[in-house]
Amino acid sequence: MTQSALYVTQEEFNLFHSIDRRLYTILVVNLWREPLESMKIIAFWIWLERCGFNNPVTKMLSLPYILVNELADEAVTCLNCSITGGGHVPSSSSSSSPDSHDIPLIQSLMEKEIDLQFFHRNRVSAAQGIEKIVKEVCLRAMKDIMDIAVERNQMAAGPPLSVVQGVEAVPADDRTMFVTFSKGYPVCEWEVREFFGRGFGECIESLYMQEVEGNEQSLFARIVFQSASTIEKILNGKGKAKFTINSKHVWARKFVPKRPKPLSSSSPYETPPFPHCPFSVVS
Repeated sequence: MTQSALYVTQEEFNLFHSIDRRLYTILVVNLWREPLESMKIIAFWIWLERCGFNNPVTKMLSLPYILVNELADEAVTCLNCSITGGGHVPSSSSSSSPDSHDIPLIQSLMEKEIDLQFFHRNRVSAAQGIEKIVKEVCLRAMKDIMDIAVERNQMAAGPPLSVVQGVEAVPADDRTMFVTFSKGYPVCEWEVREFFGRGFGECIESLYMQEVEGNEQSLFARIVFQSASTIEKILNGKGKAKFTINSKHVWARKFVPKRPKPLSSSSPYETPPFPHCPFSVVS
């Protein structure tokens, strides 16, 4: 076979990785995540697929942006565990116990048992495999998207918004908490309201459960509190907290939008038709 027969053009390479490019675009364009870190996140999902986990990227493309963003955060937790050796690794050997998990959304996405211990046990092969995918796949297939995102981010960096004097209204995003539930342990809206109402009084302004069909389980919810101080009390100085609601485990963290607010009034967590970006992506 000649050398020319083995050559894959950039267009062919992009087409083969079109699904990966779509997810990368959502991360860096729609969600304004850091481009280089997002490449590692994509490489993480590709590595998992090569380990036998079925189509994680394809599954994520059908999810709301807010859930994609939270899955990306959990991927970073796994990357810290496997590549840097950091992160909290549960000591429990039971993969079926909620106490052994800190990645509930990834567990719900996969069709196999998976937890942080999996990444700790396979940290050498994970680190080598993910680094190889970044160099051989992501940098080639996504560099054009990364360059545009980096340029866009640099243009967006500017002086902060002016503050209206005498106005103390706190934006809803700054009073919002994101909670996730374990698959197989369904939590109802009334249970969430009752739990926080019992602990913090009439504190909830609005609560948005994930919309699901039929008997499917909501895996996350957004809670807008009347006061931002309620979130501080709930988290107690931590970035993430775990609670038990009627013997079912719930993870809570502050809702943090990933995009600069001055550029647009629309929310990055809506799910408009793909893509909303300043360039075309092969699909």
